Amino acid sequence: MRVAIVAEYYPRASDPVLGVWAHGQAMAARHAGADVRVLVLHRPLPPLDALKRGDLGAARTALRQPKRARLDGIEIAYVPYLSPPRPWSYATWGSWAAPQVRRALRRLHATFPFDLVHAHYAVPAGDAVRRSTPDIPLVVSVHGGDVLATAQRSAYARHTVQRTFAHAQLVLANSAGTERRCQALGAHATTVVHLGTDLPAETTRRTEHPPTLLTVGHLIARKRHADVIEALAMLTPRHPGLRYVIVGDGPERAALEALATQRGVRDRVDFTGQLPPAEAREQAAAADLFVLPSIDEAFGVAYVEAMAAGVPAIGCEREDGPDEIAAAGPGLIQVPPRNPQALAAEIDRLLGDAEARAALGRQARSTVEDAFTWERCGRQTVAAYERALAGRFPAPAPG
Repeated sequence: MRVAIVAEYYPRASDPVLGVWAHGQAMAARHAGADVRVLVLHRPLPPLDALKRGDLGAARTALRQPKRARLDGIEIAYVPYLSPPRPWSYATWGSWAAPQVRRALRRLHATFPFDLVHAHYAVPAGDAVRRSTPDIPLVVSVHGGDVLATAQRSAYARHTVQRTFAHAQLVLANSAGTERRCQALGAHATTVVHLGTDLPAETTRRTEHPPTLLTVGHLIARKRHADVIEALAMLTPRHPGLRYVIVGDGPERAALEALATQRGVRDRVDFTGQLPPAEAREQAAAADLFVLPSIDEAFGVAYVEAMAAGVPAIGCEREDGPDEIAAAGPGLIQVPPRNPQALAAEIDRLLGDAEARAALGRQARSTVEDAFTWERCGRQTVAAYERALAGRFPAPAPG
């Protein structure tokens, strides 16, 4: 089986972390028997905030992206296209990219006659494929943004997501909650395929270091890093040596640094910036607790990566991803959203019982081994491809 993957979020020269989970799924599908090639939608323009800052370096970096690359044995072609800035036009990006995607798919098919296209996200990748090559079987992966953000922005955006769902032979959702949201937007054939992680070698956990909380995630408001900083301040009297390591970068960094200073804990909050995936996983493995009280969390690969290393995780109640991970087995504790007091109480409880925390960490690893490995993801992904090609779902609606 030959599969062409089309994605907006995928590692590139300027950001080797971007969409690394999509590359992980591509490798998992390859290991499960699919032959894959990747087309990456690339806007050779810097982000709007970089333009406002006059950041010429960001502009040069965007323009210097090589047209081709090979990553872990997978061939990747970067497809440049132009479109207006994101804030007011994101739902139209598929139409802007479609002509270039059509040419790229035709070139690829000449040497790699693929059987289907797997697009990550309905917008812009799935929409661009729908517009450019409507006769090719299309599978669309939804990771949350399509249904939690894009479709909510405007009637046009909602219609674009709905048309892409209706056109696809199959929609892959990253959780049951995401699947229900896709169905509500007209997806006629859906299945859940969880992203995964690798299981690192088991090691003896260090006990001599100061207790450490860790978060891996983009520094944006919905990730709720601020709630962890507030909880850290509340815990200072009982845990004066407690540290908080934040792996990631983003627009909220300055505000978070200011909050840590205001709460008197700046010397115990480490902002590492964005790290390569292997280094981020090493940081997680060294922590006592992984804490990510985010909202609108469709799945959360960062939780299962920490759990795979034997680190208990904390997420929020009534969130699609944490609900599903917690339902799969022990290892992820849930607290009410937007509630630093409840978060601090749970952290205090777990830090106060090292033996119970270690047992929960071992259970967390077992949960990942049973339900969230890349091997399992690869098998499920290839099975979904086979089902789509076998025509076991209703034919897609006309584009």
